Amino acid sequence: MDRDRTTAMTRRSVMFTPGDRPEMLRKAPDAGADVIVFDLEDAVSPDRKPAAREAVAELLADPAFDPDCEVCLRVNPAFEPDLALLERVRPDSLMLPKVAEEGSVERLDGAVREYGRSLPVLALIESAAGVLAAPEIAAHEATDALVFGAEDLAADIGATRTDEGTEVLYARERVVIAASAADVGAIDTVYTDIEDREGLASETRFALGLGYDGKMAIHPSQVGPINEAFAPDPAEIEWARRVLAARERAEAEDRGVFRVAGEMIDAPLLARAERVREHARLAGSWDD
Repeated sequence: MDRDRTTAMTRRSVMFTPGDRPEMLRKAPDAGADVIVFDLEDAVSPDRKPAAREAVAELLADPAFDPDCEVCLRVNPAFEPDLALLERVRPDSLMLPKVAEEGSVERLDGAVREYGRSLPVLALIESAAGVLAAPEIAAHEATDALVFGAEDLAADIGATRTDEGTEVLYARERVVIAASAADVGAIDTVYTDIEDREGLASETRFALGLGYDGKMAIHPSQVGPINEAFAPDPAEIEWARRVLAARERAEAEDRGVFRVAGEMIDAPLLARAERVREHARLAGSWDD
């Protein structure tokens, strides 16, 4: 299935904000995240969920609230009460937690369509069943990204979380491979120590190396390090400029194969150059 990954590639930082905190919801765009997630699930206690839905609905219905970022709602697994918000407002996307099978996305998509809407779904993979079903979940037409949740996964399988993360590495790789195979985005797990900026930056660079498009943030202070980690360095930008310029020359001369500094450039390297260009544009370091 051919899909446009432009949106997915701009989800470097995906920041959560509790849905029952109106003052935090309104300030969330100031953090500079590419996506702000208004959380109606784990961040809200059961007795506060009605208040959270009302707070989110009021804010999204306010014409003065016009953020320059994607606004996503994390709904509950029993999402019907949350979807009632669609009668009043339209978020940019929905995040569905605890996705363990393709049918979960299908049911959410069907329920959304009953409101005359169609919204991209960010499917949160955070269980053993979800990891094993990741290819099928990613392949559903409503799925726009897979989101890896290491903390809940570790609890599900009885693993002990470590700084090295080897206990979830297989799952982390399987999720990003499934996302790539379906041509949807891949968003990496949270980094729980909000005081450790260097640790966050290091883990984000590792996720980028695995192929992830972005990383979740649980505090505004984490957004900057995440965005910076996804910014290409000057050498990468210069390489991408040379490759893309050489492609233009090759196309003008009707040549399908070309070299840059002795390196044969093929489709994977072109895709890498385009990815570097996109991340550089987001970082403000690419002038067309």
